[in-house]
Amino acid sequence: MTVKELKIEGMSCGHCVMAVKKEISKLTDVFVDDVQVGSAKVRYDENKVTEKNIVEAIEEAGYKVIK
Repeated sequence: MTVKELKIEGMSCGHCVMAVKKEISKLTDVFVDDVQVGSAKVRYDENKVTEKNIVEAIEEAGYKVIK
């Protein structure tokens, strides 16, 4: 399992947190450890999911991952 903390731009409230958590949770084999305003900590199997898949899910929620 890979553990990754992603910095997220554009989040400002609890609704943002729930929107990000919801989109990430749709991905198979990705486990959301924590989502707070401005960040998300996830665990995933790199053989099944890529970081790009997770970033795309966050973008689908309307936010931007900061590299």
